[in-house]
Amino acid sequence: MDLSCWGIFRERTNSPGRETDDAEILRLTAKHLEAAGFQVSLKSAEEVSSLTEARPRCVFLMCEGLPVLRQLETWQAAGVRHVNEPLAVLYTYRERMIAQFVEANVPFIESRIVSTTERPRSVALPLWVKRSDVHNTRDGDVVLATTEDAIWSALGGLAERGIDRAVLQPHVEGDLIKFYGIGPGAGPEGEPPWFRWFYHRGQRVAGHAFDRRRLAQLVRRAAAALGLEVYGGDVIVTPAGAIVLLDLNAWPSFALYRDEAAVAIASYLSLRFRGAE
Repeated sequence: MDLSCWGIFRERTNSPGRETDDAEILRLTAKHLEAAGFQVSLKSAEEVSSLTEARPRCVFLMCEGLPVLRQLETWQAAGVRHVNEPLAVLYTYRERMIAQFVEANVPFIESRIVSTTERPRSVALPLWVKRSDVHNTRDGDVVLATTEDAIWSALGGLAERGIDRAVLQPHVEGDLIKFYGIGPGAGPEGEPPWFRWFYHRGQRVAGHAFDRRRLAQLVRRAAAALGLEVYGGDVIVTPAGAIVLLDLNAWPSFALYRDEAAVAIASYLSLRFRGAE
């Protein structure tokens, strides 16, 4: 059986402040795959774009750029197995993600798509101004605006960079929680097969009570709506115990659970890739 596979690093532009953590989870996953008998090569997105060698049988990827994802889609059509699938990664682009959640009836924070060249009307402050495609890659991509002038300034900054649409989202008070998940399907209480959550650093945690099972079920539904198999994201737990989904990302750094997560990811990939025959 051909057990050749490539791991593709996330672009440095898409890993602001997380370059080392992102690279380490991919390298550690590759190490465990090699121990399971796979022949693994790690590549940058740029190396994939200038391919001069035969395609691998399987790919596990953290890259997010549109050109390389489109290239990988053609590989997938030719029979190369991917985790995450390129289309699932494209669905994490914010505007696409909102549409997928609406289609799948997944509860998500109220989101309004606006032009970056027009002043929005009837806004409640404070609110977040976010670029409508990829997640936070540099200053100005995600801005908390407390005045209408600040909203316009944030939109203007995006417009100057050629970004023509933005997403406006209300600021929700509560405890910020980060989560990680691996694998489709559900456990006995509807949770992802591998699931961890923790309070985000840099905040004063109030400890609002909430239903852990509902959190796990919401995360699984959201990941399924995008087709993600390795993922992470953020929710807010409000003082009333409501769980508000803020974001969902493809293959995060798993920084606090790197060693444990790498074993789980490699085990999952081994099953997926060996089943490709």
